[in-house]
Amino acid sequence: MLATCAGRGFLDTRDKAILLGLLDSGCRANEFLSLNLGDVDLGVGTVMVRKGKGGKSRVTFLGAKARKALLAYLRHRQAGSGEPLWVTDEGGRLTYAGLRQIVRRRALKAGVPESSLHSFRRAFAIGALRSGVDLVSLQRLLGHADLSVIRRYLQQTEEDLRVAHQKGSPVDNLL
Repeated sequence: MLATCAGRGFLDTRDKAILLGLLDSGCRANEFLSLNLGDVDLGVGTVMVRKGKGGKSRVTFLGAKARKALLAYLRHRQAGSGEPLWVTDEGGRLTYAGLRQIVRRRALKAGVPESSLHSFRRAFAIGALRSGVDLVSLQRLLGHADLSVIRRYLQQTEEDLRVAHQKGSPVDNLL
């Protein structure tokens, strides 16, 4: 899907930033759409989610690649910190239906199955776990009040379990 965003125009740079931002932040779609320009610190990648589930706020982050894509998109914008981060080509705040359409259009263009918006959040969770993020940090990044909720996101494969065992095998790790 990212390969379909190769152009340097507004829509391609916006859509690339959206795809990478959804995947890298772990935000729920509505949280992502509620972000304003001032909620993101491009220097360190801090993303302040002010309207999380249950009205709770939290901090999550964007890595260097997602920030680079976001900066390319923002070069097309002239707006203040209180303005919406994600906008349509006409300048209005992007809606849930609009975001859904972007993902649908990019999947169709790429010839891949359409992803649900929530699948980006699940991919963030399993990717973070595979990269070594501990469960407590992952819980806080996702904005979950309880660790048990994370289990729904972490559908590990047999290969994930093999790698985990390899790292923690008591016998293989004997001195």
